[in-house]
Amino acid sequence: MTGLTPTVLDVYQRHGEAWAALRADELVERAWLDRFCALLPEGGTVLDIGCGSGLPIGREIVRRGYDLLGVDGTPTMLALFRRNLPGTQARRMDMRRLALGRRFCGLLAWDSFFHLSPEDQRPMFARFRAHAAAGAALMFTSGNEEGSAIGALEGDPLYHGSLDPGEYRALLDAAGFDVVAHVVADPSCGYRTVWLARRRS
Repeated sequence: MTGLTPTVLDVYQRHGEAWAALRADELVERAWLDRFCALLPEGGTVLDIGCGSGLPIGREIVRRGYDLLGVDGTPTMLALFRRNLPGTQARRMDMRRLALGRRFCGLLAWDSFFHLSPEDQRPMFARFRAHAAAGAALMFTSGNEEGSAIGALEGDPLYHGSLDPGEYRALLDAAGFDVVAHVVADPSCGYRTVWLARRRS
């Protein structure tokens, strides 16, 4: 990659182990997972889009009795996921081309969707709808306003993008989702901006 800016997938492929160590096992998302799971039928199926290592969120979803399918764009992350959650389904797939031909009662895109550019985020709402059963819950994290930001992982630049909150609301509505909860920079969750929505029946 000398002389080129690595893509998000390049960065996670190269530094997935380091990211997993930094992420650790602390479930700061517990309260949001409680809200998400309250919208799911018992034993339902959950699609984790950008599942990473499976820790701690995927493990918690499985622990709560849900059937989980993880998708991620990098072999490094999928290897970690399979090691951490043996027997749990996982597939390699770039979320921008998500096409599984089935619907789920819950969709998560936690700390993953925001790695897409604004241009790539907009078409994702049709993909969310295509994979959401009637009444399905959708939860994702975003930025606070439209634009891009560059973080870093092990010295490599790591891209983040966001739309304006008003546009997220409009896209969710057009895709058939109602916003259940939205908190900007939630201090109880590492200052993440969180969206929880539900597909209309």
